[in-house]
Amino acid sequence: MSRNPNNQTFPAPHAPSYYAATAHTAPERPPLAGAVNTQVCVVGAGFSGLATAVSLAERGYQVVVVEASHVGWGASGRNGGQLVNGYSRDLDVVESRYGAQAAQALGSMAFEGAAIIRERVARYGIDCDLRDGGVFAALNDNQLDELKTRVKSWQSYGNDELQMLDERAIREHSNTDLYVGGLLDKRGGHLHPLNLALGEAAALESLGGVIYERSPVTSVQSGSKPMVHTAGGQVRADTVVVCGNAYLGKAVPALRDRVMPVATQVMATEPLGAETANRLMPAGSCVEDCNYMLDYYRMSADHRLLFGGGTVYGGTTPADIEAKLRPHLARTFPELAKARIDYAWSGNFALTLTRIPHMGELEDNVYFTHGYSGHGVTTTHLAGRLLAEAIDGEHERFEAFAALRNYPFPGGRLFRVPLSVLGSWYYQAREKMGL
Repeated sequence: MSRNPNNQTFPAPHAPSYYAATAHTAPERPPLAGAVNTQVCVVGAGFSGLATAVSLAERGYQVVVVEASHVGWGASGRNGGQLVNGYSRDLDVVESRYGAQAAQALGSMAFEGAAIIRERVARYGIDCDLRDGGVFAALNDNQLDELKTRVKSWQSYGNDELQMLDERAIREHSNTDLYVGGLLDKRGGHLHPLNLALGEAAALESLGGVIYERSPVTSVQSGSKPMVHTAGGQVRADTVVVCGNAYLGKAVPALRDRVMPVATQVMATEPLGAETANRLMPAGSCVEDCNYMLDYYRMSADHRLLFGGGTVYGGTTPADIEAKLRPHLARTFPELAKARIDYAWSGNFALTLTRIPHMGELEDNVYFTHGYSGHGVTTTHLAGRLLAEAIDGEHERFEAFAALRNYPFPGGRLFRVPLSVLGSWYYQAREKMGL
C-alpha cells in the first residue's frame, strides 16, 4: 500500500477482482516528473476522465491525463459492468424538481451514453465482452407498475427498444421464482468494465494523448493558465477537467461536500459451465432488481455469475463481502447457494444528494464532473462528450446539467452517513410492506 499527500491509499495496481484477474495486458505508464504543458489536463483515468480525454483528442486537442493509481483503478474497473440507461432519478422526478425544460434536455440525452460506448468499442476495436440487453426485474406488482410508467416516459424521449416482460417471459432472462415481471431495455447491456477502460486509454494514446499513472494530484491552481500539481511535477494547461469522482480526496476542497462515497460489492462464482449459465440466464442479458437496495447480476464471458449489491454509505468495505452477498445469491438462484466464490471485491461510487450527476465550472477554465449515483458506466461517457463540447465552445448541452441546483449533504461529513442510513431504512421498510 502507498499513501499520497491527500491521505488516501492506493493498492498497486488493482483491487483483487475478477476484472483485474482477466484484464488485458496494459503498459506500465510512468508517473509525472517535472513540468509539462498541454491544452487540456484531465484529472483521473476512470471512465469520466478517459471519455472526456478521448472526446477531446478526437476533436484535435492535446490532452494529458494524470491518474493517482492506474487506469481504471477506481469504480470504473470494479463496477457491475452493466450499461444502465437513464439516471438514478427518473425523468418525471427531474421534471417535478427542475421543470419541463430541464427534463426535456436531460431526457434527450438519457440514452446517449450507451451509444457512445458502442461507437467507441467499434471504432477502436476494444475487446470488452460487450453484449446487448438489460433487464429491470420487479419483485411485486407496485414495482411492475413503476416500470410501465418508465416505459411511457422513456418512449416519449425516443427509446422505443423496450419490452415489458410478464412472469413467464422474464424467466428467459433470469430463471428464478423471484420476479413477477420486468422490463427489457434492448439498448442496455453489459461488458468487462476494466477492459473497456484499458481500451479507451489505448485509444487516447493512439490519438496522441498522454497518461501519467501513480501521480496523485495534490492541488489544482486556477487562473488564466490553470496548473495541476502532483508530488512529482505539475501540468500547466489552457483547461483543466477534474474527474476524480469518489476518489478525489482533498485535492479539490470545493467539491468534497457535494458528493458522498458509497461502497458497493461484487463477487464472482467459480465457472459454472455453458449449460448451467444458459439455463439460469438463457438470453444472456444483465439484470438488476427494482429494490432501493438492489441486487444486480450477469454472466461473464467464461460463464461465471457476477453478483453485486449492498450499499455502505461513506465508502467502507465490509469485513466479509461473501457473507454479505451470498444470501442474496441463494435467494435468487437456490442451486448456487453453495457455489464456490472465486473473487469478491468492493468499490466506491459518488452519490449526490439529488441523485443527478453534478457538472460545472469551479473557475474559468477549470471544469468538473462527478456524482453519477450508481449509473456511472453510461453517464460518464455522456459527461465526457458534453465536457468536450463545452471546451470546444458548444455549451448548450453541458449547461443543461451545470444549471441544475446541487446541494451539500445535510449534516456535513460527520452526520451525512447516519442520516443517509436512516433514509435507506425508510425505503427498505416500505419495500417490505409492498409499498
